[in-house]
Amino acid sequence: MSADGDVQPFAGELFLTLAAEGRLVLDAAAADPVIADLEQTLEAVTRRLELLTIWRNNPGLAMDCLPADIAASLTDAAFLDQLTPGRLERAVEELPKYIEALRIASRG
Repeated sequence: MSADGDVQPFAGELFLTLAAEGRLVLDAAAADPVIADLEQTLEAVTRRLELLTIWRNNPGLAMDCLPADIAASLTDAAFLDQLTPGRLERAVEELPKYIEALRIASRG
């Protein structure tokens, strides 16, 4: 938590620094599945953010005209954005740092 009480859940730069300094070291067998999971998470967050961007840029877009799975994903993304504005954008910026840090950490 920061001094102003805002929760700071991302630490991509810290992980990159620790990996670059050799203070974060992982066995490739342990890192590979985590990297794969993070890549899937990044893809899902990116898709949600893309849907949210389309929705924001098309204010007349009716949810009932969308396929059910897309409407559900858009509803989830819009709800998340209302609860934590900017969190999807921040995740798209930070998750690649985690992925790269784990790759560096598992090369050692």
